[in-house]
Amino acid sequence: MVRNLFAFLAGGLFGAGLLVSGMVDTTKVQGWLDVFGNWDPTLAFVLGGAILPMAIAWQVAARRRTAVLGSALPEKPDPRLGHNLVVGSLLFGMGWGLAGLCPGPAMASLSFGGWGGLLFLAAMIAGMIAAPAVRVRVDRLASA
Repeated sequence: MVRNLFAFLAGGLFGAGLLVSGMVDTTKVQGWLDVFGNWDPTLAFVLGGAILPMAIAWQVAARRRTAVLGSALPEKPDPRLGHNLVVGSLLFGMGWGLAGLCPGPAMASLSFGGWGGLLFLAAMIAGMIAAPAVRVRVDRLASA
């Protein structure tokens, strides 16, 4: 129960941050990606505002054995770049650049995004359903 409450509060804070920063506006994100046109650098401040507290959180977590609520902390990820990370990052970046949304802002924009937001959400869910089969195929191709 407490864990769900904290998850709800964290998600609400994340959504509020997206709204306040304007990152649910697709033109903001596309403006960031338009480096040779009407470039909008505000996303850099949002990213910096996310990276700094996360760097502190990782330092605190490195000294702990369990999370604040008592569950085990996940192991550190493998520092090597695998094909799954590279392919996933490319697909995420292409989708973000084409649609101007990533999953967090897409969820936040559902209440005012109209049909475009709903279509993006449907495509995102379809991608999540298809991802395991695609991953198996990519793994087979990489090992061949």
